[in-house]
Amino acid sequence: MTAVVSLVEYAPARVLPLPDTVGRVLAASKILEEAAPDPYEPGMWRLRAGSNVGVVAVAVPDGETITVRITPKVPVARLFFLLGYSRDPGGWRDGMVDVAEHSELLPALAHAVERQTDRALRRGLLQGYRTVEEASLVVRGRIREAEQIRRRFGMPLPVEVAYDEFTTDIAENRILRAAVDRLLLLPDVPLAVRTRLMRQRARLADITPLVRGQAIPAWRPTRLNARYHQALHLAKAVLDGASAEHLPGGLHMDGFLFDMNRVYEDFVCAALREALRPHGGRSVLQAKGIYLDEGDSVHLRPDFVWYAASEAPRIVADAKYKAGKQRGYPNEDLYQMLAYCTAFGLPEGHLVYAKGNAPHTSHRVRSAGTVLHQHALDLAVQPELLLAEIRVLAQRMVTGAGEDAS
Repeated sequence: MTAVVSLVEYAPARVLPLPDTVGRVLAASKILEEAAPDPYEPGMWRLRAGSNVGVVAVAVPDGETITVRITPKVPVARLFFLLGYSRDPGGWRDGMVDVAEHSELLPALAHAVERQTDRALRRGLLQGYRTVEEASLVVRGRIREAEQIRRRFGMPLPVEVAYDEFTTDIAENRILRAAVDRLLLLPDVPLAVRTRLMRQRARLADITPLVRGQAIPAWRPTRLNARYHQALHLAKAVLDGASAEHLPGGLHMDGFLFDMNRVYEDFVCAALREALRPHGGRSVLQAKGIYLDEGDSVHLRPDFVWYAASEAPRIVADAKYKAGKQRGYPNEDLYQMLAYCTAFGLPEGHLVYAKGNAPHTSHRVRSAGTVLHQHALDLAVQPELLLAEIRVLAQRMVTGAGEDAS
């Protein structure tokens, strides 16, 4: 038996019947913003989705499966644009990913991955060189002398060797296979899409599968693997968002989730970096080594810092996906930005929200004179207009940084 719980990102809470074991799992997993038993009705749970969107299935020992679907507020195609642009600003544009008629996140993602994988593999599997280290009865490549001594204790055979092999079993194909394998295990993948994914799985049958817990292989975009780029970006999104966990009491939780806070943050930072390129300098995302105090004990990590050509910091910004109050922005964000401005010695700081009551507002701090700007981006507009908004925002930031910012 399968029960489905449907929620919407940041929508009001719903009170629904749910086995206590499953409710406790959802509460402990932090997948939802709120998962608590109803104080008045036994067997009822109060559920409210936060920034995580996607689908999670919790299987209980008696054979029942509870599927929790969390729908994003933005259209699925727009979510893919935000994801794609943050991963590849120069090569990704809206409409490159076909989501067909699917309005739910996971079916649309599975469809898009299959289509892009099919395009990537249509001319055959990409080949490349892979370093192989193994014990062999024949000397090939170079002998790993240290390993030979450590493992063989002076025995001449087998020989520990390392060599470069020209093969299809390379990082790019391993990533595609891992994403296809993962999607085939997830709930809510339509039968037609699942059938097509099985065809892609057959194409990749000779590729070494990734073992759970193994790091995703690194790949580098080049001219030779250009036809793989979009498929690899989507496959990486699948592997980053997928999760599976065996829990006490025979429970098993499996699913796929995107954190919209992270998606929005990555998009804003990537878009600001691209918008500021004409002004020179350099952009740092998730800046490290920033401290509020002289003793370097209070660590700060702003989302975005732009340094002028002189290597002096000129712009600091933080991306905030959700404003916590209906009548205004959270005061805590202002305190955080004031700390950033103080640490960098900047007269202005910028908070960039995904929604708000006004497109822009600002506050001048008493005694300090620091100006804290709060901007709001409209994710409902078309991607070209959204990027244009960010270019205008970047120009405002540069102007406020002073004439010597460049």
